Amino acid sequence: MGKKIIVIGETCVDEFIYCEVNRLSPEAPVPVLNPIKTIKNKGMAGNTVDNIKALLPECNIIQFSPIKSPTKTRYMEQKSNHMFFRFDIGDNEIKPFKWKDYYKKFIEDADLVIVSDYNKGYLTDEDLKKIAVYSKLSILDSKRKLNDSLIEHFTFIKLNEEESKNNFNLNKSNIITTLGAAGAMWDDVIYPSPKPQETIDVSGAGDTFTAAFSVSYLNTKNIPLSILYANEKSSEVVSKRGVVTP
Repeated sequence: MGKKIIVIGETCVDEFIYCEVNRLSPEAPVPVLNPIKTIKNKGMAGNTVDNIKALLPECNIIQFSPIKSPTKTRYMEQKSNHMFFRFDIGDNEIKPFKWKDYYKKFIEDADLVIVSDYNKGYLTDEDLKKIAVYSKLSILDSKRKLNDSLIEHFTFIKLNEEESKNNFNLNKSNIITTLGAAGAMWDDVIYPSPKPQETIDVSGAGDTFTAAFSVSYLNTKNIPLSILYANEKSSEVVSKRGVVTP
């Protein structure tokens, strides 16, 4: 019987439009983009789910996400992978999670609960607290301003460097901070990336780290080993274009 995993959070469509750029516009000093191909992937919590499936294919996943998903469209130069601009559609159409009493049973029965909180109105502070209290093992990857009472019942909190700076006053005991090519830090110890590679595209790398750390810790209960595993898998995806799974 596979592990039961719940992923809760906003999802989106990540759209990459790759273009040729050979000239500037005669109307303004801007490049003229000639689209060559378009690639679409699931993003945010959807990308976390796809990463889990890639790393632990025998698991059973339940996903709670809004019915309507925003789309993030990026215009990229084909040769260099340079992003010219990005525009998002649909952020204001995300409906709230609305806690139901029967969710408690789902969460209590899960071996692992991952919350991909992009702070777009889907989850409230009270939702996060309930999810954490009822979970046996949980990890929160959040973009909102946090406080100790909000995170105290989560097993782990995953932040990037910028998010860590914005939450500098938190109790650090259960926080893992990703540091890009330098690796990740937990309990004031830096765990370097075992396979640092050239960074081509960082899109979705945080979702990969969260998924990889979570499934590794679920099986090993070893924090340093799971961080190193997550570093390795993250380094794989940043060496490729777009949003990909390891």
